[in-house]
Amino acid sequence: MLQSFDARADGAAGPARLAALRATLDEAGLAGFMVPRADAHMGENVAPRDERLAWLTGFTGSAGFCIAGAREAALFVDGRYTLQAAQQTAAEAFTVVFSAETPPEKWLESHAQAGERWAYDPWLHPRAEIDRLTRAAEAAGAVLVPHANLVDAIWEDQPAPPAVPATPHDVALAGRTSADKRRALGEDLAAAKLHAAAITLPDSIAWLLNIRGGDAARMPAVHAFALLHRDGRVALFADPAKFGPEVRAHLGNEIMIEPPEAFEAALDALRGARVAVDKDSAPAAVSDRLVATGAEVVWRRDPCILPKACKTPEELDGSRAAHRRDGAAMANFLHWLDGALEGVRTGARLTEIEVVEALEGFRAETGALADISFETICGAGPNGAIVHYRVTRESDRAVTPDSLLLIDSGGQYRDGTTDITRTVFTGGTAPEGAAIAYTAVLRGMIELAAARWPEGLEGRHLDALARAPLWAEGLDYDHGTGHGVGAYLGVHEGPASLSRRSAEPIRPGMILSDEPGCYRAGAWGIRIENLVTVTPPAIPGDGERAMLAFETLTLAPIDRALILPDRLGPDARAWLDAYHARVLAEIGPLVGADVRAWLTDACAPL
Repeated sequence: MLQSFDARADGAAGPARLAALRATLDEAGLAGFMVPRADAHMGENVAPRDERLAWLTGFTGSAGFCIAGAREAALFVDGRYTLQAAQQTAAEAFTVVFSAETPPEKWLESHAQAGERWAYDPWLHPRAEIDRLTRAAEAAGAVLVPHANLVDAIWEDQPAPPAVPATPHDVALAGRTSADKRRALGEDLAAAKLHAAAITLPDSIAWLLNIRGGDAARMPAVHAFALLHRDGRVALFADPAKFGPEVRAHLGNEIMIEPPEAFEAALDALRGARVAVDKDSAPAAVSDRLVATGAEVVWRRDPCILPKACKTPEELDGSRAAHRRDGAAMANFLHWLDGALEGVRTGARLTEIEVVEALEGFRAETGALADISFETICGAGPNGAIVHYRVTRESDRAVTPDSLLLIDSGGQYRDGTTDITRTVFTGGTAPEGAAIAYTAVLRGMIELAAARWPEGLEGRHLDALARAPLWAEGLDYDHGTGHGVGAYLGVHEGPASLSRRSAEPIRPGMILSDEPGCYRAGAWGIRIENLVTVTPPAIPGDGERAMLAFETLTLAPIDRALILPDRLGPDARAWLDAYHARVLAEIGPLVGADVRAWLTDACAPL
């Protein structure tokens, strides 16, 4: 359940594996092959069998894309992973490309040559992505063609598919029965004159059917495909062995379970039907098959995405309970860490792995932890500047005085999913620029948490609130400010986010992260993260218009050692003092006397 510290991929093997892939390209008369970090279900988390990108390149980040060309291979990553990708891959084999500046389609257009054939596995790319790449190839005079997966052809010890049993998810936690969800979504399909919707995202299927699983690490969902019909029936395509008597009884007679091999035949049976398909999440193979069989494909967002994101009152109550439990575990951990850092300052040795093991141990001691919600990020000193750094036995760094320690972690509990980041000063002399950056990051987090805004504003409208204090100091960060979070589902959940690119309105009931940061390569990283939920519209004070706002869910003290009070400002100081008073009031009774005494000091007014 808890994470392994063994390296998941071998970057040194990348050149030889790329050479083997190029040999298959030559045999097939192809100029290149697309290798995304994806599986046929298009979720963020993939099983070991589907870690093709990591196996080929050595890069283990949660998002990435490789175009393995016969002449050049490019690995595309976002701002979270530029440092990590450069460290994990062989520079002589793979060129790391910042995707915000040069997306894959732009690269392909400039590197493909007239008459060439570039290939992709249609089960690993959504149609929207393939359309962009197709246009780019055609602009260069080349063509993009579907093909059997060439990485699978050379991966001799590829793991077997996952086979974790499904479990029921209690309606007392979900707040709505599966029948109610299916009926409502079916009525929406009927109103749009649609016969069915194809659903491939594991968390969408888990939400719709009130089930959970474990086919991909840290994501409690089942690998499956589903067809939701307008009368509310669902045909579920998954390994039948995953569904025992209890979960079959829970699903009821309106859910037909068939093996995944039957999915394509079921698509064929929709000849003449109007079928909703999500262009951004369903594999291109799904729409291709429907078109070939004579169905009418209607591009429409996965019907589960938005209702899943807008949590029920029961899901929000569960999240609050999970955060109180997680907050007690964090208080126990931070108390332990404070003592461990005192030892470090007097010569004791403490490593990143030891910190991760301690934190995960405190969460496990709650007795309610189903899993961690993602691989714990624990970056000491310069490793903190790698935004999604994952410690391995090879990279394990000692925690030292005069530096910062960034810890980003979370838990999967049956009543909620948590995600929290705290950056801790290890004592001694603060690194150059750290106090100014830390104060700006904290102020940015607070400015967003305290915001009010009219209904209809999108994530991109709020993102700047967290960045403004950093901009004032000439600083910024190359990742989004916040992502959606599921209810005992994915720690990263759509459709909403707080970023410059998000055009999705922020709606009541959504749970989002609030996590500005600042990173100095080779020196330190700073990020402070709380989860928040959007409260229903209300008219504040003597105002005239209803406004949305955030309720903070995360309950854990924020290190005050590097705060510059004058730069933080009176309003942010008042918010922080009130937040710490709440942490002490809600978490204090849940921890032992020694930890409670430490927490009292940690939560004292600034």
